[in-house]
Amino acid sequence: MNDTINHLVQQLSELLIERGWMIATVESCTGGMIAESITRMPGSSDWFERGFVTYSNDAKQELVGVSSESLHDHGAVSSAVAREMAVGGIQSSRADLAVSVTGVAGPDGGSEEKPVGTVWIAWADRNGKVIDQEYLFSGDRQQVRLTSAQSAFAGAIKILNSM
Repeated sequence: MNDTINHLVQQLSELLIERGWMIATVESCTGGMIAESITRMPGSSDWFERGFVTYSNDAKQELVGVSSESLHDHGAVSSAVAREMAVGGIQSSRADLAVSVTGVAGPDGGSEEKPVGTVWIAWADRNGKVIDQEYLFSGDRQQVRLTSAQSAFAGAIKILNSM
């Protein structure tokens, strides 16, 4: 992948192992990139519980319980859906922390309200804390996906460091 992601995964692994925690991923626009980055690291089975690739709206609903109301009212690329994806990742796994990513990677699919590069990332923990953040990344499809993964890792590290 790249050195930045490898470094972030290493940091995340150390923090999760220190706490005895497991993480789950719930990915849409990154299509499993975050889980793949984790499982590339030897020993990741000690702290990676599972990953969900919820690319379609049906998958978001069926695998992690995103409500049809949130999808209809806010769209798949929204705070509400990112938060429900992260919470669903916790509820549908044995993980202590879940990260979700949903966005418009491009080159098509953007709108005036949600241009290409719009990404929502959410983190939820087993204690009920949920944090989300909106980003507007630049670059081509691969760059948006890569930057989304980096931001997902950086956010998880920040959350774990603040505990």
